[in-house]
Amino acid sequence: MLLRLAGRLDCLNAAVGRTVAWLAILMVLIQFALVLMRYVFGLGSIMVQESLLYAHGALFLLAAGYGLGTDSHVRIDIFYARASARGRAWIDLVGTGLLPMVICAVIAWVGWPYVRASWAILEGSRETSGIPAVFLQKTLILGFAGLLFLQGLACLIRAAVRIARPDAAQQSRFGRGEG
Repeated sequence: MLLRLAGRLDCLNAAVGRTVAWLAILMVLIQFALVLMRYVFGLGSIMVQESLLYAHGALFLLAAGYGLGTDSHVRIDIFYARASARGRAWIDLVGTGLLPMVICAVIAWVGWPYVRASWAILEGSRETSGIPAVFLQKTLILGFAGLLFLQGLACLIRAAVRIARPDAAQQSRFGRGEG
């Protein structure tokens, strides 16, 4: 049952990660358009420039859980590379499960008043012709904390199962069978 929950959390982060990955292509197109507008046509657009920042923020904040789930995050292999399977499970329990969850809880706790205040005034761009939705961009902080927390929970569940039942076959991240 716990592995099924971990699998569902993986699926959520996979769906979000794969969706926001398209923002990378959008960012390239926006940057190309900005360069073309500026150097070919002599035009500028603050709204288009800000849209690049929004896309960049959304891509990296919302795909963080996906990065953790696919194990494509930065891992310091000093201990992990030489650890036994059980030792790796303990490192995963603490390092990719528990610690990110604590950090995400702190980020959400500290970020909530900041985001709430922005929504209270429907904060917009400081620039006259900017995007009038800074409150949405700030909400990405809570999205980051929530998605990374959930992926940390999935990692924690899997590590705990590997510690409790090292011989049992289990479902790996994002639905691929393991062992």
